[in-house]
Amino acid sequence: MHSILEKDLGTERKIISISMKRQLTIPQKYYDMLGFDHEAECILTHEGLLIRPLRNSGGEFSEQILADLISQGYEGAELLSKFKEYSQAVRPAVRKMLAEADAYAHSGSGKIPRDQLFGSGE
Repeated sequence: MHSILEKDLGTERKIISISMKRQLTIPQKYYDMLGFDHEAECILTHEGLLIRPLRNSGGEFSEQILADLISQGYEGAELLSKFKEYSQAVRPAVRKMLAEADAYAHSGSGKIPRDQLFGSGE
């Protein structure tokens, strides 16, 4: 891994190497500063790849989660802690529901063909 740092117009640049398996390592400083966890989002743009932390896996339910926690009396740091906890539980719950729906569709118990229920995937 090269150690070239370059500051230009408020941005910081570092040259990193790519392994034979097409893997790269996010520098620890960037990893910490940007709040990476176990997943990243990779976006192809006309300028190249943008790799950023996958944000708040429960983002689509944020308002509902916050409203529920506030109604339970949480506030301040405790509210933030509970919000993070609940938000992180959304993605596994959705994955479980999709797996159960897929298993049901494959079982033949349903009256709707799988392709009609979930689309053809194309």
